This record gives sequence, structure tokens and C-alpha cells, in this order.
Amino acid sequence: MTNAFQSVEHETTLRRFHGHVAIVTGAASGIGRACALRFAQEGANIACLDVNDTGNATTAEACRRYGISAISLHCDVSSEHDVQYDIAQVMSRWGRIDVLIAAAGIYTGGLLSEVTIQQWRRVLEINLTGVFLCNQAVAPTMMQQRSGSIINISSMSGKTSWAGTHEYSASKSGVIGLTRAVAMELARYGVTVNAVCPGNTKTELVLNAARQNAPREGLTVEQWLARRAADCPMQRLAEPWEIAGLCAYLASEDARYITGQAIEIDGGMVMS
Repeated sequence: MTNAFQSVEHETTLRRFHGHVAIVTGAASGIGRACALRFAQEGANIACLDVNDTGNATTAEACRRYGISAISLHCDVSSEHDVQYDIAQVMSRWGRIDVLIAAAGIYTGGLLSEVTIQQWRRVLEINLTGVFLCNQAVAPTMMQQRSGSIINISSMSGKTSWAGTHEYSASKSGVIGLTRAVAMELARYGVTVNAVCPGNTKTELVLNAARQNAPREGLTVEQWLARRAADCPMQRLAEPWEIAGLCAYLASEDARYITGQAIEIDGGMVMS
């Protein structure tokens, strides 16, 4: 477990997004990859955006197995140029954008006295400014279409916090506030905007958090992850595909009256 979580992929027979176009940031791994695969299974054409070109291309290739068109585009979401260029590429290819999954994010941790200003700024640039830039870039198209769904990946850390998560919690709380403001602005155009707040999930981001925090707590990585699972009423970590399932629902016609929400999917951890 100290190297990587075993990849678990979930198949669905639903086909709610045939012919639609979904953009997924952070598509190379974790929740972003799971979302790209879920929307591909359901018939959407997929634009995979990530700084990890190799992992991104692998996700796009996996998406094509479902008979849809998928492209991989290099994107540093904190770069306005990268975001604007990639959205233009998507529009040039397909002429529409139906879904944005803003999943790109990083984690760094440290006690208050340890966090550098460079560390603080980098996390905010990717986790919050990156979401803002992507929302801003797709909004004009969705407004013109008078349809679309934006789903911003926040975190349970956006609603509650622990010691050593200062910059991460701040960035994810910011995503929730941004989501509500964008939802208010786009509602009259028929565009829904929601935040999804996962609990501890089997991703490289959580594995990285374990590697950083376990030594501080006198634990091994495996012990730290086991403790996080035990903290949850369901006694386990989430699978990335479970987060993707909620995202697919929020982008579907069944959720057209849901907007401006920050929905926890954490096995009851914040509640407890």
C-alpha cells in the first residue's frame, strides 16, 4: 500500500451522455481519471486535461475503449494561457461543452509554523485559482448553449479542518464559495454548478497525505490510512469510481434542479 492503491474500476450500463462533451481536469489519475472513464462509459466524448502527459494519454486511451472520441491535452490549471488554449482546442474539435469536472488538485501539509508562503500560494493557485480559471473558460459556451453542468471537486476538508491542513482546507473551502457564486450567476442560463466534497479516497493525493502526516503522528503509512478508515462510520476509504458516480448524476437530466450545492460523499465522516 505504500506504493499505490490497487486500481478498481466500475462499469455501468447507463448511457446518459451520448454525443455530449465532457472536460475533465486532473484526468491522469484518481478521481479525475474515474470521472473521465465514467462519462466515456455513458457515451460522452472526453477531453482529458493534466500536467502528467503520460498518465493523461493513458486515461484518454482507456476512454476510447468505450467507442467514444477522447483527447489528452497538457494543462497546468493555474495557467490562464493553458486553460484558454485547451478550451479553444475542445471547441475547435467538437463545438460544444456539456460538462466540466474540475478535479485537478494537490495536497501539501505542515504545521502552521512550517508552511512557507510559496507552499501556500502554490496550493491556492492549483486548487482554487485553477478551478476559477476553468469555470470562467467554459461559462460563455454553456451560457450560449443555455445548458451545461459544472462540477468542482472540493473536499470534506472544505467543510471541516484538521491540524496541518491549512492551505489545503483553505483552498477547498474557497472552491465551495466559488461554486455558489458561479451557480448564482449561471442559473438563469440553465447551467448547474455544484461542488462535490469527497472524504478520504483511494487516490495518490490521499497516499501523499499519508506519507506526509504519518511520521508526525508516529504511525506508518498503512497505520495512518487504517486510522482514517476507522474514523469513518462505514469503516473504509472511498473508491474513486464512487465519487465519479455522484458527478455523473449531477450532470444528468435527473439533477437539473440541483445547483449551488456542496455535497459530501464521505461515508458519514463529517457527520460523525
